[in-house]
Amino acid sequence: MERLELEVSKREITGKKVRFLRRQAVIPANLYGHGIDSLPLQVDAKILSQVLAQAGKTDLISLKIDDVKTPRKVLVRDIQKNMLTDELLHVDFYQVKMTEKIKADVPLIFAGEAPALKNKNVSLLHLIDALTIEALPDALPHNFEVDLSSLEETDQAIYIKDILIGDEITLLSDPEQMVVKVTETRQAAVEEVVATPEAAVEPDAGE
Repeated sequence: MERLELEVSKREITGKKVRFLRRQAVIPANLYGHGIDSLPLQVDAKILSQVLAQAGKTDLISLKIDDVKTPRKVLVRDIQKNMLTDELLHVDFYQVKMTEKIKADVPLIFAGEAPALKNKNVSLLHLIDALTIEALPDALPHNFEVDLSSLEETDQAIYIKDILIGDEITLLSDPEQMVVKVTETRQAAVEEVVATPEAAVEPDAGE
């Protein structure tokens, strides 16, 4: 796997004044980790966006700090964005130790097509979108693939234990937890609930 690299600079501007950096398309960031002092950084917004799109939160990034000889191996820990414009506001990087395992939530991607969906009034219920694992930094996967092609009938499901995760990874999520299930769309039952007088005062469980 190609190693991601990102060039950053030490940041002198802090507090509310960082808004002046953003106006220059420079994003404030922080580097932290066990046994190291937190270090304020800044990075070009365009380059940062490109790296974040590739890395997610489980791919290692080689962080090159302007006057530091040895690059730091880091993971993206937190991304702050403007809720209205989706503009990047701030990023936290976590420096890892390559010999120490780290916990991470790894996203699931769903591949293939469930044959059961060819039937009318059938849908897929997605229950989780990530697995919690522990592994050495170099063994952290970008994602886990869930193959939907085995779902041929209503009420069939895929569980966490059905997903291949690799020998170098320790699963922390409950292996018996359901990931996705084929369900029958019960339009008639929904209409019955709406017609029931009590439905007007009972809160919806999905709210």
